[in-house]
Amino acid sequence: MITRRAVLGGTLGALGTLAGCSRPPRPVQVAVVWSGGELDRFREVVARYPRPVDVISTRNDIDAFLGSRIRTANQPDVAILPQIGLITDYAARGWLEPIPPEVAQRFAPPWNDMLKVGGVQYGAWVKAAHKSLVWYSPERLGAPPQTWEEFVALTGRLAAAGHPAPLAIGAADGWVLTDWLENLLIGESAEAQYQGLVDGSVAWDSAPVRTALTRLADVWATPGAFPDGIARALLTQQEESVIQVAEGRAAMVVEGDFVGAVADKFRPAGASPLAAARFPAVAGTQPLLVAGDAAVIFAGSSAGRDLVEWLTGSTPFQPWIDSGGYLSPNLLIQTSAYGTGPVSRLAGELRAATGTLRFDLSDQLRGSLGGPDGLGSWKILQDFLAEVTRPDAVDRAVHRLVRADAQARREAGK
Repeated sequence: MITRRAVLGGTLGALGTLAGCSRPPRPVQVAVVWSGGELDRFREVVARYPRPVDVISTRNDIDAFLGSRIRTANQPDVAILPQIGLITDYAARGWLEPIPPEVAQRFAPPWNDMLKVGGVQYGAWVKAAHKSLVWYSPERLGAPPQTWEEFVALTGRLAAAGHPAPLAIGAADGWVLTDWLENLLIGESAEAQYQGLVDGSVAWDSAPVRTALTRLADVWATPGAFPDGIARALLTQQEESVIQVAEGRAAMVVEGDFVGAVADKFRPAGASPLAAARFPAVAGTQPLLVAGDAAVIFAGSSAGRDLVEWLTGSTPFQPWIDSGGYLSPNLLIQTSAYGTGPVSRLAGELRAATGTLRFDLSDQLRGSLGGPDGLGSWKILQDFLAEVTRPDAVDRAVHRLVRADAQARREAGK
């Protein structure tokens, strides 16, 4: 006999099931290191995705965050990593899903090769930086020279002439100094030697490192090279160094494509935008130093696969492109999407991989050697700049790099 209570219970159960079916799906979770304006821009991008996306900002400690989440089986669907060395580790632990072939086809082979582990691709680029640039005011300076020797000579002439100082440098941000060194290392070393500094097959007291540091000293030790001297440069952050050039206190600043957006905010009324020239050729080699953020999909996440496929389409990042400060090697994004200014040219150089393409070395180094501020290569190069006029400055920097590399490898072996 079917009672009224049974009928009512069955009806309520069915309604509960229907209500459960109508619940929105769990948001797709994405872990990023971005904060501030970059985080805001990315949230604008994913707001256009047809499914809710929960963006988690871990700032600089994304490795610790992801390790903790995975240990508790609460990993996000996607992570966007600035340190491509982490991809090798995560793939070896079985944490990652291979990138779908149709996504990999959206990038040129040199970019894909950086994200492969054992021949399998585990990452897809969502953002990149062109870091082989010299920014200058065309009103105050003709185009910077094309070779390192000419660059050294120009620095000396400008310093002897006085105001403006030849160079601005945001040495308070240690990564700025590593970019200088890495551009020079590209010219001084073959690819195997450059990458050997990451995997330990090449020592930090090798000839390419010593020669690159000596070349740096040729410029950094020039009296009057920086506004108000080396001590002030060590207190100058990257954004302030751009302002120094925009306002005419320095003639040039060496840094990535993102300089243009900062300079435009602080350019005096009526002044022309800063122009960008390529970093000078070193030993006959035109360096192309790049950095970037690659999306990885955690194993078993179909939602993660769908999101990465969408993120690597031709239009999702258009809001960020329109806001400035964004580049990508994605072949689906036409260079015309960046407008008609210098950013379009830089995007074309990334796509074509013109020059000797290498990924940012400090972003590949694991442990304390790679940074952050106050540690490893960042701090060692700040100390090198502080001591650059000493005759033993190169020897001291090399000794510190060798010691820091050994310490980082001991930490990794624990």
